[in-house]
Amino acid sequence: MVLLSTVVYGNVTVSDLLVFSIIVAVSVIIARIVGVYIKKGLADKVKADELVKIVRLAQAAIILAGIFVSLPSFHVDFGELLLIGGTAGIIIGFASQRLVTNVGSGVFLLFERPVKIGDTVSIGTTTGTIEDIRILSTTLKTFEGIYIRIPNETVFNSEITNYVANQARRFEYRITIRHSDDARKAIRIIEGLLAAHPFVLHNPPPSVFVDELGENGVNIMVRIWAPSREWWSVRIAMLSKIKDTLAQEGFTVPFPQRTVWLQDRPAPAPAPKDGKGV
Repeated sequence: MVLLSTVVYGNVTVSDLLVFSIIVAVSVIIARIVGVYIKKGLADKVKADELVKIVRLAQAAIILAGIFVSLPSFHVDFGELLLIGGTAGIIIGFASQRLVTNVGSGVFLLFERPVKIGDTVSIGTTTGTIEDIRILSTTLKTFEGIYIRIPNETVFNSEITNYVANQARRFEYRITIRHSDDARKAIRIIEGLLAAHPFVLHNPPPSVFVDELGENGVNIMVRIWAPSREWWSVRIAMLSKIKDTLAQEGFTVPFPQRTVWLQDRPAPAPAPKDGKGV
């Protein structure tokens, strides 16, 4: 009886082929499982076409790793292989340094999730809404409607301000009324307007109080919390509503005031009628 392990095709036995096939098959299975988890984890972070690319790239890397692990079954000299691969890797690394850096930064951004599609952010000195996140770059749409492509290396190394990461965002007004006006009445009016607006949050609650007695009037501070994605419309609407309502109730914006003191002086002596001194 001839054992399978003794059947040799050149320098390769049937058992070598069997080991290679098993390792590659396991690699394919692992690649598919990893692909499923990547799809679940990134489904709400990137667009569908970009997600397909990421999954395929990860699966290809896993399968290539499995093939590399199975090479000893073909009696491959790892020393020579590593030497050749290392040299080629250095050459490719220098040639595509920025490309590799951007890909690595894109992977970290996708898993760290400092931003996601639809967020209003500032990246460095650029402010706008995230339109797309890809492996190599992130696309941002400014408030002027201009699309800006930012390399992921720049995004990863920049200071990122995310204006909608927190569900609530605060803004404030400083409203000045006259010293003669009833500050308590003004506060009650403003609090009533805030309570009636559907997007003014009650938790955290708004705050209205006399902040300062200024030179020209009384400064009332109004601090309001609103949903992060609605705060701009609430800010504009509430300011107009407060101004109109206070005007209807007789409150006006005070003008700058100055008190002038006139020093008492003796009346000048009357001039002689003949134009000569006495």
